[in-house]
Amino acid sequence: MNKNLKLRVSIILAVLATSLYFTFPLDKRINLGLDLKGGMDIVLKVETEKLAEKVRDDAVLRAMEILRNRIDSMGVGETLIQRQGIDGIIVQLPGVTDREAAMEMIGKVAQLEFKLVNSDPAKFKDALAGNIPDGYELKTIKKEHETPILISKDVALNGEAIADARVDFDRSGFGEPKISLSLSSAGSKKFADLTKTHVGEQLAIVLDGEVLSAPNIREPILTGTAEISGSFTFEEASLLSLALRSGALPAPMHVEEERTIGPLLGQDSVNAGIQAMMWGGAILFTFMIFYYFFAGFVADIALVFNLLIILGLMGFLKAMMPASTVTLTLPGIAGIILTLGMAVDANVLINERIREEINAGRPLGMAIQTGYNRAFSAIFDSNLTSLIAAFFLFQFGSGPIKGFAVTLAMGLMASMFTALTVTHTIFDVLLNLKWLKSFPMQNYFKNTKIDFISKRYIAYVLSGVIIIAGIWALVTKGKTVYGIDFAGGQIQEYRFAKPVLAEDLRQTLKSVGLNDAVIQQIEKQPENVIIRTSEDTYDKVSKTLKEKMPDNPAEMLRIEKVGPVVGKLLRQKAILAITMALAAILIYVGFRFKHFDFAAAGVVALIHDVFVALGLLVFVGRQIDLLVVTALMTIAGYSINDTIVIYDRVRENIKKFPKLTLKDVINLSVNQTLGRTFLTSFATMIVVVALYFWGGEVLNNFAFCLIVGFVSGVYSTVFVVSPLALAWNKKQRNG
Repeated sequence: MNKNLKLRVSIILAVLATSLYFTFPLDKRINLGLDLKGGMDIVLKVETEKLAEKVRDDAVLRAMEILRNRIDSMGVGETLIQRQGIDGIIVQLPGVTDREAAMEMIGKVAQLEFKLVNSDPAKFKDALAGNIPDGYELKTIKKEHETPILISKDVALNGEAIADARVDFDRSGFGEPKISLSLSSAGSKKFADLTKTHVGEQLAIVLDGEVLSAPNIREPILTGTAEISGSFTFEEASLLSLALRSGALPAPMHVEEERTIGPLLGQDSVNAGIQAMMWGGAILFTFMIFYYFFAGFVADIALVFNLLIILGLMGFLKAMMPASTVTLTLPGIAGIILTLGMAVDANVLINERIREEINAGRPLGMAIQTGYNRAFSAIFDSNLTSLIAAFFLFQFGSGPIKGFAVTLAMGLMASMFTALTVTHTIFDVLLNLKWLKSFPMQNYFKNTKIDFISKRYIAYVLSGVIIIAGIWALVTKGKTVYGIDFAGGQIQEYRFAKPVLAEDLRQTLKSVGLNDAVIQQIEKQPENVIIRTSEDTYDKVSKTLKEKMPDNPAEMLRIEKVGPVVGKLLRQKAILAITMALAAILIYVGFRFKHFDFAAAGVVALIHDVFVALGLLVFVGRQIDLLVVTALMTIAGYSINDTIVIYDRVRENIKKFPKLTLKDVINLSVNQTLGRTFLTSFATMIVVVALYFWGGEVLNNFAFCLIVGFVSGVYSTVFVVSPLALAWNKKQRNG
């Protein structure tokens, strides 16, 4: 065994050992995303518009600090609070199951104010008649049956005077919860002065504009303590005391985007992802061994290694950067499954090249070496174009979509290493030991001589009809084609104890005024129901289900909410991501092959595949969301792969057969690569179909889009790219 081979073996063993170390045990090494373990992912907007410009930045930073204090007091581990843009804050709460309490805690401004009450009967009577005196406002004490009260607009004392706030119980026979306040030294002095000069008057306690109570000042309070009562439940008192301890937010906030995943759905997603990976992997492994025999078995070893490297990289990032946001999400699992199929592409290219070298009469060792050398450029170009798509997905995606982009990029780089180094080294070691003496394979694509160019007009008409039908569906269905990611609104998914009829649920919601609710029942799980509304209706829906359907309890699986402003921004970012990815691929392929007519034809084919997938998706009544855009970007990155293989062969055959016309060279190249075009797409299709059937409801649209796009990719590679490249090349020469 020579030094070069020994070095390669050492590197592979080192990578394997490192990957195993950072992969296992999985539950300790890998960070699971919120969509897999449950929790809340919220994007908040701090309403800084009414603040002075010079304090807006400080207001957001102060809001983040207060949120962090509140969340730390809740005992939530592995939280993430980070700024987004100018006035946005991302909050991730893994494992949080009490959504109502969390939203109340996060959104409560906790602006506590003490204001004097005007008890003048004449002024109070005028205020009730609508003549409110200057400097006062009419409020009600909600905890005391909406009792009206006239209070000063001037704040006598605010929440900055509070040093601590705790839940206590009154000493009456009822023992109702109350909040005991400890004031700071400066606050104690102000409170003492206030109560000294206003004995016999009422002092209103106002929280976020709501009057909680208005006790009488019977005597000066010199102890530096105060209390707030108002018929609180223990939970309300606990939440309020927490908010007061943390401090008041400098400005109100509202939720622009929310994704809450219940633990039940998180576990379901994990199970679905594992099931899809097992089925897809099993079928893929079987196919490779069936078609390529021992070489297929070696490719399967590389696929397992590929998976270990991806998981090892994620474990490494968690160990080296504990604060890293790289997590394994449900789309990330889809990305891993997809990269297993795409990793097979490289092995198919190599094996088919080796077959050609053997058929040309070269010795086995030389055939293997030459096969790897000649397959390298196509493998490198294909993976790089897919990495371009992953890069723009990461740049413009959010949340789980970034997880998909990261795992896809990791998988592509891992597949380059395993396909070009691991399998090659295994073959070289076996050759060195004289254990590998033949390279048998199946061959179902022998010497085809199809004139693909002559079929171009039929293909143009077929493509035109499909694309026009898709555009017609997009135009006629209007905004209804967009999911909540782009249109805004809310999705609530529930699992009932017993299957429920969608029409019965629709009528139940209509009875409480929710007439625009769209009900979708999951075919494979009739007890699961998705409710779509244009606004946040969670409180109303959950209350209605409890009251109207007590004999069929429902558990919340997930809630997704996107505001209309965010939806518009996400649409813009999606269009920008796709546009920039296509432009980058065009530039790379153009420079790589030194023919922009070839590159332009390839990008036209990408656009063709994207429109076919998008059009058919809408035509069958499915909606466009972020995962669909992710699928379209994946199609764009993957579709160019087969085109690159053909271009690579065209470039090779132009030199090899200088007397052939370009038409004949293209036809020859397409026929020579037809087997690998079909086999690579078929191998990837295996895992995508597994995702479609076993990946769960969340990934169903994603998988459907990929299936259509990959089928379209094979068709466009053979019938669209080559004729276009020929036609544009002729025009350039004639010009």
